[in-house]
Amino acid sequence: MPELLQRMLEIDEDAFEREVLQASRSLPVVLDFWAPWCGPCRALGPLLEQLEHGYAGRFKLVKVNADINSQLAARFQVRSIPYVLVFLDGAVVDGFVGALPEQQLRAFLDRMVPSASELERRRARELAQRGDGAAATAALRSALLLDPSNADAELDLAELLLADAAPSMEASRLDEAERALAAARGLRRDEARFRALETRLASLRASAALPSLDELRRRVSADPADLSARLALAQRYIAVRCFEPALEELLEVLRCKRGPEVDAARRIMLDVFELAADQPELVAGYRRRLAATINR
Repeated sequence: MPELLQRMLEIDEDAFEREVLQASRSLPVVLDFWAPWCGPCRALGPLLEQLEHGYAGRFKLVKVNADINSQLAARFQVRSIPYVLVFLDGAVVDGFVGALPEQQLRAFLDRMVPSASELERRRARELAQRGDGAAATAALRSALLLDPSNADAELDLAELLLADAAPSMEASRLDEAERALAAARGLRRDEARFRALETRLASLRASAALPSLDELRRRVSADPADLSARLALAQRYIAVRCFEPALEELLEVLRCKRGPEVDAARRIMLDVFELAADQPELVAGYRRRLAATINR
């Protein structure tokens, strides 16, 4: 066996979860099913390793001996080798059978492998999930230096900067988040997510000028029909990421079915659903209540 082939990362079933599925949440994992007796495998393997080195860490190469790991081979219905699969975010996104020439293999990888900017964005997501917001923010800024047109990185940066639940936030964070949203405005983006982040930013901006939570609660208690007070109270709740009481206030506005506040409440409610996407049961319940209120 050529020395180059021996150096490739060889895994078994025990390592599959860690080395393929978990690893693919950071970058694409190219999984090569092979066997020692397979001539095309011995041609493809060294070429894949050479390209892994040439792509400078933009994908991870893993090999599985199909003869030894028959359960893995059966799981992915391997009937002919070499058999190559690409995993991203824990799922197969593409693959091919046979030994491709280098030019075709490069074209295949170019379709599958994220840019350096996108890899930095993915790294930021992992850092944020581990609770390292400062490092995640730095990684997103790096992603945008590598590719200023990366709209998803702009939205991720805005979301991270606005994630703090404190009632007041440094003006510099709000300003940077606003710049990120402004940059994303003209680029391809997730429209619902964009609007939700704009709502979050507006709530934080407005909260500095709004009456206190206690004052707004008193106003609503004294006059339940004061829709502007209810909207302001909802904005206050959104600013501190208290989404359930915010949704309650917005529903009360919608039940009135009159006044300019009603359209605003419906739009803000939809944006809150996006902001609270990590609370699916809460969102599902209030979606049902929103539909029932509108159709009443």
